[in-house]
Amino acid sequence: MMLASLWACVYSRFLRGWLKWALRLLTGRCELQRICGRARAGARRTSGIEHSLELSKNKVLRNAVYVGEDEVEKCVTDIMKEKKIIEQKNKEFKTNLQVCLLQISGYKQLYLDVENLRKVPYDSDNEEHEEKLIKLWNLLMPHENLKARITKQWCNIGFQGDDPKTDFRGMGLLGLVNLVYFSKHYTSEARQILSHSNHPKLGYSYAIVGINLTEMAYSLLKSGALKSHFYNAVPGLPNTEHFHQFYCYLVYEFDKFWFEEEPESIMHFNHYREKFHERVKALLLDYDIVLTLQNRREQ
Repeated sequence: MMLASLWACVYSRFLRGWLKWALRLLTGRCELQRICGRARAGARRTSGIEHSLELSKNKVLRNAVYVGEDEVEKCVTDIMKEKKIIEQKNKEFKTNLQVCLLQISGYKQLYLDVENLRKVPYDSDNEEHEEKLIKLWNLLMPHENLKARITKQWCNIGFQGDDPKTDFRGMGLLGLVNLVYFSKHYTSEARQILSHSNHPKLGYSYAIVGINLTEMAYSLLKSGALKSHFYNAVPGLPNTEHFHQFYCYLVYEFDKFWFEEEPESIMHFNHYREKFHERVKALLLDYDIVLTLQNRREQ
């Protein structure tokens, strides 16, 4: 590890600049052009462009990874001027670079949007919040009416007590929105997994695990681990809909994983949760990965 870190430091500080200069002399193209030319659209290209910009000694290029959506077009023009790339002769490069910057900018904005939703606490006095909660019940339990707003019936869909609002503290409204999204867009799968969660030996608390998986999706997004997935799955700007789709994949795959592992009891949940987390992180190291329930259905 120490040797690898030392090599990375020497390469980035001394060798990288010389190598870039030599390759430009040989090919007649800058590093950004070479990446766009050899890497196919998606994570391979966008991650390569992002890495190149971050390591650049040129302030215009270095700042390009921080521009907003409305600044991308001007930023591309500025980069081409800095690198002395003639626009008329490199229209494809301009288009490809713009897409890459939109994806880079979009990922950062997606994190802010998800974070803002997470920061909204569940408010039982908020009519919209309450409607979402009741909608969750109706989607999962269509043949059973709630007898009251505060009732032990909530335990039937995996909440801890008679008032679900206390279970949303960690992930705020984001936890509820994810649960509702999965139940609305994948209703049959959600009901099937709820049924699995009531298994006499391998059962788990459906809603609580769902909120826990929201935290997993959020932490992967925050760390940047989801870049490859989103750069492949979304050819432009990702939004919260795409985040919810990834969450649906986690819920479906975790249920499958849980029953394959056959834990001794729910007391070992944290161990198996971390094991599943590591499995997902390993998958996300693949530059060609797309992790959605829709994509899984097509395989």
